[in-house]
Amino acid sequence: MIDAVLKLSARDLVHADLPSCGWSGSEHHLAGVAAQLDRARTGEVDYLAVCPATDIPVAKGGIDYQVKEGVGTLWQLAVHPALRSCGIGTFLVEAAELRIRNRGLRQAELAVEESNPRARALYERLGYAAYGRRPDSWDEQAPDGSLRRYETMCTLMRKVLS
Repeated sequence: MIDAVLKLSARDLVHADLPSCGWSGSEHHLAGVAAQLDRARTGEVDYLAVCPATDIPVAKGGIDYQVKEGVGTLWQLAVHPALRSCGIGTFLVEAAELRIRNRGLRQAELAVEESNPRARALYERLGYAAYGRRPDSWDEQAPDGSLRRYETMCTLMRKVLS
């Protein structure tokens, strides 16, 4: 067995990255990410890319500063499926928390689908605590290209940043 160490960096996700982010979702999802990048230009959100030396994103995620005053809300966190459980999700969340602290905010929140216990376990390891739950839904692209409504239940989690 060979152990490999990836040197990662976090930077702003840009429109030119989207063609290489197909692993994160459908064309419909990536069109939504493109709209969020337009919001990033206004400072309403940050949208991060985590990249190895190739500078091609292997993880991405957003921070919305408009959901709740004084809070950075993490959302659309995703790691390339082939690279999960390698510490990249931790790197992404920590980079997002740094962005939040750099804005002078001291609280991060997120919602995790109750059907995703691995993600919830990661957030708990990183210090997030559950404080509630709520239903959520969004349009997703079906294999035939049509859109359908996806409905789920999410656990709401928060962390006070030091």
